[in-house]
Amino acid sequence: MQVTETLNQGLKREYKIAVPAAQLREKVDGKLNELGHKLKIPGFRPGKVPMTLLKQRYEQSVLGEVLEESVQQSSQQLFTERSLRPAGQPKVELVGEFKADADLEFSVALEVIPEIAPMDFTTVSLERVSVEVPESEVDDSLKRIAKRQRASETAADDYAAKSGDIAVIDFVGSIGGVEFEGGKADGHYLELGSGSFIPGFEEQLIGVKKGDKKTVKVTFPAEYGNTDLAGKEAEFAVTVQEVRVLKDVPVDDELAKSLGLTDLAELKKQARERIEREYGSVSRARVKRKLLDVLADNHDFTLPEVLVEAEFGAIWQQIEADMKAGRLDEEDKGKSEDELKKEYRDIAARRVKLGLLLSEVGRQNNIQVPNEELSRALIQEAQRYPGQQQQVIEYYQRSPEALNQLRAPLYEEKVVDFILERAKVAERKVSPEKFAEEGEAELKGRRD
Repeated sequence: MQVTETLNQGLKREYKIAVPAAQLREKVDGKLNELGHKLKIPGFRPGKVPMTLLKQRYEQSVLGEVLEESVQQSSQQLFTERSLRPAGQPKVELVGEFKADADLEFSVALEVIPEIAPMDFTTVSLERVSVEVPESEVDDSLKRIAKRQRASETAADDYAAKSGDIAVIDFVGSIGGVEFEGGKADGHYLELGSGSFIPGFEEQLIGVKKGDKKTVKVTFPAEYGNTDLAGKEAEFAVTVQEVRVLKDVPVDDELAKSLGLTDLAELKKQARERIEREYGSVSRARVKRKLLDVLADNHDFTLPEVLVEAEFGAIWQQIEADMKAGRLDEEDKGKSEDELKKEYRDIAARRVKLGLLLSEVGRQNNIQVPNEELSRALIQEAQRYPGQQQQVIEYYQRSPEALNQLRAPLYEEKVVDFILERAKVAERKVSPEKFAEEGEAELKGRRD
């Protein structure tokens, strides 16, 4: 093939490629010969079908296949020979109209991944905060576990429900006298005071007894997920089937055994470890955010426009959906569309910069995601869809792109770990209260 560079400006490259007609003819004839040995045509023995007949019937379809393969192979050869790493999908266009027995000429336009020189990570200084978990927090966790294990028993018919009891109810919801979808249920168990229902609903059932009928009037919150109901006044016709009283479960060895553990000491140990993991996960996220800030501030390279536009497009699509649904963040309300676009384009550029940087660090240091880790992630993803696990697994197995999306966050965490291992990370222990306070301050600082 013959290659002519027509543009080399910044990250943008354009090439004109010509594939000789003789090379195309050779490939077409080769594929026709293969067909001749496979096809069964009445009146001809296998392998004895005349080339003239094969050309008459199949040349056009074979030629189309050859052209597509030639474009792909020639483009890939170009990238390999010139060490080009495309940022996004290259744009390929035929030059003029292709004619049979003529050279194939097409252009390839692309942006390339920029040259990136990662900083010396040993010069990075960060702080990791860990929480000293007090015994009181472990005790509170055990109480919540015991609360979830409570059983209920039917109260006397004349018993008046109070906060903490369960009202078993039938209800029908309506707005302006018209029932609405999803507003009806029979035998619904509602723990009064749990805050699990529409604000104001549970409070109006305090004092009800078995057999009572009551009209509950509420107003759906303005930010309610169903926009058809958000902010509207509704009435619920409620019938109380029964009232049930929850019986407290003591925090002891029997509670631990009911959960499959040996004794209370083991339950307490597991509770502490879980709390420490939760704090550790939040602490890790904070360290990562600070690291990414350092990386963004200490690297400067040209970003491929195609990647920034793609990232911004995905972000802006979500912003438009949020605006339409009235879910826009408070700090974004009141800003003009131009202001929002500028802010989110900057966010898109930062994401692209960090993504390219982390990818380059991983490439230079041969960081990989082991198959067993990817398999575990795939199983965890499938478990989010009970009853459809096998279909989810098969979908990812058939779709390399989807599998790459599953691999991407695992890869990013491995690269982050690689950098943190080389950075200077000081450890500091704080109380849970101080940890929460510093988290709020950090969040406020990012908003400001």
